[in-house]
Amino acid sequence: MSTPTERPPGDTGPGLFPDSNPRNLLPAATYDSVVGTVLDSNPGMDVETARRITGEGIKFTVTAAMNPGLPMAPSRTVDEGWHALILHTAPYAALCAQFGEFVHHYPGYDPDNHDPDVMNRTVRAIGAAGFEVDTGLWRAPTDAGLVSVAANCAHSPCNNTPIQPMPTPQPLPSPRKD
Repeated sequence: MSTPTERPPGDTGPGLFPDSNPRNLLPAATYDSVVGTVLDSNPGMDVETARRITGEGIKFTVTAAMNPGLPMAPSRTVDEGWHALILHTAPYAALCAQFGEFVHHYPGYDPDNHDPDVMNRTVRAIGAAGFEVDTGLWRAPTDAGLVSVAANCAHSPCNNTPIQPMPTPQPLPSPRKD
């Protein structure tokens, strides 16, 4: 179980991070591996685009971990970077723990159920956390824009947040011996 990082109240503005470059929030080898996962899932994508997507996925994760009560969701393109990061389970869990709470993923895809207010709120929260937002990657799910990705899901359950407290796992009952 992760323990949220203690931060002074109201400490959410620019300057929160000594270096707001998301690339520096993961070990170099891990960052490169996440970029590689984005590339593997999207044949033909150039490395710079994969880096941009990875960076936004990291920014989204950190911001969501810091704001567990705030309904947030990534764009379909940023979701690709989030997926790649989640597949690196140990660094993903450590990143979440470093900045707050674990960010759970609730996949589902219905482009007609897109809520621009949730995405706009997410973009504002990322900026308020001190990150520069790559606005070209934050588009509606039906607008591929500059980037087409393999991810085919959107988020999240009815409260529009990828963060849900999960019950503590309990051991299964022992089989009965008759």
